[in-house]
Amino acid sequence: MLLIGAAPVFAEEPMPGRYSMQKTDTGIARLDTQTGEVTLCQEKAGDLVCRMAADERTAYDLELELLEKRVDALEKAASEPPRALSPRLPTQEEIDQTMGIMDRMLRSFMGIAKDFGREWQGEEKTPPAADLEGDLRKT
Repeated sequence: MLLIGAAPVFAEEPMPGRYSMQKTDTGIARLDTQTGEVTLCQEKAGDLVCRMAADERTAYDLELELLEKRVDALEKAASEPPRALSPRLPTQEEIDQTMGIMDRMLRSFMGIAKDFGREWQGEEKTPPAADLEGDLRKT
């Protein structure tokens, strides 16, 4: 606890600005310290006019061209009517297999329902179990 109070307090160094400016023969070069982009600025008629450096401009133009192509493709796809999907009908073999499964399931369910009905009316199908605590039908 004492060590925390005795620790010297260091003043934080001020954060540098986002842009770093450097004077050149033809004007000012501005570096964006977050993105690394360099912009060249010149004074013209009392205004500071800035433009991107040549290599960054090429990358920017390529990215813009790629985005324009993507937008064109999306607009074309959106203007076309949606293609209707034709459903695939099941084969006779698939229908027979499904009906067989449903038949077995329904017969099993009906057997359970009949057994339950007999038990409900007191006509047990099987003799009562010796251990009534273990027989869930008695609860």
